Amino acid sequence: MLASLFSLAPPAHAQNAAPPPGATPAGDGTFLLTIFLKHDESKTLPQINQQLKEQGYFKQFPPPGVEVVSWYVMMGIGQVVTLRVPAERLREVNRAIESTAWGGYRTEFYPTYDYKAAAQKLRDEMNK
Repeated sequence: MLASLFSLAPPAHAQNAAPPPGATPAGDGTFLLTIFLKHDESKTLPQINQQLKEQGYFKQFPPPGVEVVSWYVMMGIGQVVTLRVPAERLREVNRAIESTAWGGYRTEFYPTYDYKAAAQKLRDEMNK
């Protein structure tokens, strides 16, 4: 299945164009990381925020120099944050979450990539 996903990627010469907003340029040593911060529904929002404050969440997440690509509230879930992370700083992002967000949130991590241009190209090809 992974091979089929890679075959949908734009040709190599397309890498010379500027990437769309939110895209990760090829070869820049970063990747996108989507984090689900699921609310602890046994606590009120003020209780969650107080715990996060006491644990230093608002000072430590995201770590300085890690770009926030998007940060949404997903009703019924919590917050969904997508970061652009230099590969060598993954542990730092993980530790910031472990040290400051646990208790207020349950977390899930998903390495992600920008598929919008490839999906549009595939849609265009399939609709010919």
